[in-house]
Amino acid sequence: MVSEESPLLASTTHEAIYDRFAPNQKRWIVFLVSFAGLLPMFVSATFVPSIPQITKDLGSTHATVSLTVSLSILAAAVGSLVWAAYSAFYGRRPMYLWGVPFLCVGSCGVAMSTSLRGLLFWRFVQTFGCSGGLPLGAGVIGDIYKLEERGTAIGIFFGAALFGLAVAPFLGGAAAQYWSWRNLQYSIGAWGLLQMLLIYFSFPETSHPGTLGIGKLTRRRWIHITWVNPLSSLWLLRSPNLFAVMLVQSLVLISDYVLLVPMALTIGVRYDIVNEAIIGACFLPNGLGNFIGAPIAGRLSDTVVRRWREKRKGVWFPEDRLRATWIGGLFMVPLSVGASGLITTYVGGTIGLSLNLLCLFVNGMGVSFVLNPISSYNVDVMHSRSVEATAANAAARSLIISAATALVIPSIERIGVGWTNTIAAILALIGQGIVFLTIRYGDRMRASVNVGFSTIENNP
Repeated sequence: MVSEESPLLASTTHEAIYDRFAPNQKRWIVFLVSFAGLLPMFVSATFVPSIPQITKDLGSTHATVSLTVSLSILAAAVGSLVWAAYSAFYGRRPMYLWGVPFLCVGSCGVAMSTSLRGLLFWRFVQTFGCSGGLPLGAGVIGDIYKLEERGTAIGIFFGAALFGLAVAPFLGGAAAQYWSWRNLQYSIGAWGLLQMLLIYFSFPETSHPGTLGIGKLTRRRWIHITWVNPLSSLWLLRSPNLFAVMLVQSLVLISDYVLLVPMALTIGVRYDIVNEAIIGACFLPNGLGNFIGAPIAGRLSDTVVRRWREKRKGVWFPEDRLRATWIGGLFMVPLSVGASGLITTYVGGTIGLSLNLLCLFVNGMGVSFVLNPISSYNVDVMHSRSVEATAANAAARSLIISAATALVIPSIERIGVGWTNTIAAILALIGQGIVFLTIRYGDRMRASVNVGFSTIENNP
């Protein structure tokens, strides 16, 4: 039996692989992947406040158009698996470049949609094209930063990417109210072209030398196209550790979607807000909480790793990083989502609205305090396949959230916002219980199913 005092990884001085890029180059790379990670957040978050206007334009219903949110989550799951699988063969840089055409064409298709069927199809293409931003970005940071710097760097990356959640809903609502939701989609396509130019001219390949599949071929054509099974990454989730933390992230993120997806029908109706721009502004506190919480959570997780290594005299256990999730998963997330449901039900007027906005901010910070340490944990334990592990996590998580999101509005209509939010709070607490078990029995879980966890040679 593996005891808690037997290390998965030990200290090593073999860190030269992380010195390939100068500090200024690393910061520029983090900026580029953050810029690319911001786009899928922007694509997702600008759409929800536009739903009332889209409903009117297409002559549909709010609930029917809201299905595009679930479809987008499904597209993100499929896309992240595809881009991750091919990044292990061709590299990070080509995947960033290949996704942009799908994004641009999809954005134009969404803008020109005249039917719900067309909207659903082009929304899928659009989301598929930009879905590689987050898993690829996490993998890139794992490529260039060593163990005890990785959490901080990933925190900065997610903080910058989640900036989209802070401003996109307001911009989406303002565009729907004062400009045009269709023109906004054209603007997203133009943004994608700018991203492609930046990546093409200034982004280097960060994969470690000798790790790419294409580099191992003895014979290759000038244009070499290889079939890579995008579903193979999901097989990593047979590991109890990776499956457990995926489930935790899913349960915590459900609280985000319970608060944000039905915003127009909960806070909008309860407090008589009909202006799309103002409804979009109500998303700002949640995004701001994500933006502020992400880098703090990343730095905290690195601090936790260092202190527990010192406590064990240099021995490191990957699950130590998960200890940084307690404040978010045990307190901030369940209390904020539960309180928001009760406030919306029983407290009206300006006071009720203000308290709801505070709950949204706390929830945003709490979600970051759970997601960021877990994202760093995935990179830590599966360093050589970090993009695939992140994508598998995101894909499975997206499928769960997609199903849950489709039930949010029917649940509110049937049992009310108070009980719906209470259920979400309980799910978040269950997730934190899973974190506790993973920390306590993580070594045994890893020993039960080894999916190629990192060693001292490949993860200093």
